[in-house]
Amino acid sequence: INKCIDVFTKHYLKQHSNRRLTWQPNIGNAELKATFSGRRHEINVSTYQMCVLLLFNAADCISYADIATATKIPPPDLKRALQSLACGKFRILTKEPKGRDVDEGDAFHFNAGFTSKQLKFKVGTVSAQRESEAEKLETRQKVDEDRKPQIEAAIVRTMKSRKEMEHNALIAEVTSQLMSRFAVGPHVIKKRIESLIEREFMEREKSNYKMYKYLA
Repeated sequence: INKCIDVFTKHYLKQHSNRRLTWQPNIGNAELKATFSGRRHEINVSTYQMCVLLLFNAADCISYADIATATKIPPPDLKRALQSLACGKFRILTKEPKGRDVDEGDAFHFNAGFTSKQLKFKVGTVSAQRESEAEKLETRQKVDEDRKPQIEAAIVRTMKSRKEMEHNALIAEVTSQLMSRFAVGPHVIKKRIESLIEREFMEREKSNYKMYKYLA
């Protein structure tokens, strides 16, 4: 999987040198083919579930710790993936000890005795627990950090085209460009402008503090 990611990343960045590519495996899915008791099934799973199931091509029993080490899936997502596979409607895996919750001391077995009348089916993912306030803050900070390059790119693109621009007009133009992707407040754009000025991508006019000039 990593090899495929590396190949596509190199291809994409070669075609779009000024863009940033971020992979989000937590929202992906995959189609797997598996045989149980001589019967072939096509299974739709999440990307994380796929990573877990592929490990069982090499072993019938794997501990939680070994799965975590091999996949490097974030613990909350890994526990949800394993819970879906071992405790849900389609129990492709079994776990020891038995129970509805997944703990770090559990071990998981390939369920060779699994049966289903459906040749094609989808393994759902159990709902995530509600985030704590600290987790919400961490998620918000990560999203804000990921958006900084996109905001700065919109500012530079606009200034490169216009050469000079007044503060409110620049804010309005950048807001309009980013509207289809995400909402951004004027104060956030202002911070990115300040950062670009510090890095000498642009400057303020000495005679008019609200006018910006692009630096080639």
